[in-house]
Amino acid sequence: MEGTLWHVLAGTRGGPNRARIIRALRERPRNANQLADALDLDYKTVRHHLDVLREKDLVRRSGDEYGAIYLPSERLRSSWDTADEIIDRVTAPS
Repeated sequence: MEGTLWHVLAGTRGGPNRARIIRALRERPRNANQLADALDLDYKTVRHHLDVLREKDLVRRSGDEYGAIYLPSERLRSSWDTADEIIDRVTAPS
């Protein structure tokens, strides 16, 4: 799991936004539109990142496609400490 987290959050250009999405979902489940508003990101950008996170089994979707609520997967929940460490490094000011 640690390798997946490093790749998805630190090894790609979209990693910092994925880290922000994970942090927001840790606070509370949200749909893509709520995430876009809360993080000041384009809706399509958020959807792309959610698709990547779902593909890697880091978030799961509850409900229909439109308006679906996203929340951390069990796989991610079992690795919060590692995820937090990586997210802190990725989102730290340069």
